[in-house]
Amino acid sequence: MGKSNQSFVTEFVLLGLSGYPELEAIYFVLVLCMYLVILLGNGVIILVSVYDTHLHTPMYFFLSNLFLDICYTSSSIPLFLSSFLTSKKTISFSGCGVQMFLSFAMGATECVLLSMMAFDRYVAICSPLRYPIIMNKSAYVSMAAGSWIAGGINSVLQTSLAMRLPFCGDNVINHFTCEILAVLKLACANISINIISMVVANMIFLAGPVLFIFVSYVFILSTILRIPSAEGRRKAFSTCSAHLTVVVIFYGTILFMYAKPKAKDSSGADKEQVTEKIISLFYGVVTPMLNPLIYSLRNKDVKAAVKSILCQKCFSERM
Repeated sequence: MGKSNQSFVTEFVLLGLSGYPELEAIYFVLVLCMYLVILLGNGVIILVSVYDTHLHTPMYFFLSNLFLDICYTSSSIPLFLSSFLTSKKTISFSGCGVQMFLSFAMGATECVLLSMMAFDRYVAICSPLRYPIIMNKSAYVSMAAGSWIAGGINSVLQTSLAMRLPFCGDNVINHFTCEILAVLKLACANISINIISMVVANMIFLAGPVLFIFVSYVFILSTILRIPSAEGRRKAFSTCSAHLTVVVIFYGTILFMYAKPKAKDSSGADKEQVTEKIISLFYGVVTPMLNPLIYSLRNKDVKAAVKSILCQKCFSERM
C-alpha cells in the first residue's frame, strides 16, 4: 500500500459462517436460488418498462432504476457463493474497497429513489390534474439522476475515509462481505471521523427519506380517506400499496439490524453475531428478491405487459 495508508494488509479474510459448516450448504442453495430470482425478476421489470410504451410513465421509470438491486447483489453474492466452494475465503484490499463502494452507492441511491417514488405517488393522488405538468420527463429524469449522483458522492466519501485507514495486521472480517462496520473494527487508528461521517450520512440518506416518505403518505392517506366511494378508495390505495410494502420491508430490516439491543455475555454475543450475519443476509439478498415480486404480483399493468411480450414472442416464433 501507499505510504499514506501504511497498511500491511493486502487482502481480507471473510469469516462468514466458517464456524458453522453444517449451515453453509443450506445457505449456498438458498442464496443461489434467491440470486437467480433477483436476476430474473429485476430483468423482467426492466424489460417490460423499456419495451411496453404503456409503462413509459414516471412510476415505472423509477421502478426500472431499481436495477441497482442487481448491481448491489452482484457486488457480493458471487464472492459469497464461491466462498462456500473453496477453503480460501479471501478478498483483495482493492476488491474490498470496490465492494464497499458499490454497497454504499446502491444502498444510498435506493433510499433516495424510494422517497422520489413516494413523491410521485403523492402528486398522482393529491394533485392528479397537475400530475402531467409536475412529473414531466425532464423532472423525473432529473430526480433519478440526482438520486444516483447523491448516492455516488456519499459512497466515494465513506469508502475513501475507510480505505485510507491503516490496517496493521488483523485482516479477518467477521462478516459475509466487506461491511464497513466490520472493516472499521480492524483499523489501527482513530475512526471517530468515520463514525461522524456515517452518522451524518444516515441522517441524510436514512432519516431524511423516511421522514419524507412518512409525510407524503400522511397526505396521501388523508386524500384517500376523503374519497366518497369505497371502490375509489381501494383503487387509489392500490396504486401505492406495492411501493409502501417495499418501503416497510427495506427500512424495517435496516432498523431491526441497527436498533436492536446488544448481547452482554460472551455466549450471547457469539449467537448475536451469527444472528446479525443472517439478518444482513436477509437485507442483502431477500429484500432485493422481494422487490420485483411485489411490484409484479401486485401490479396488473406489469403482468399484462409480461403476457403481451410473451405472446408476441410466441407469435413470432410460429411465423
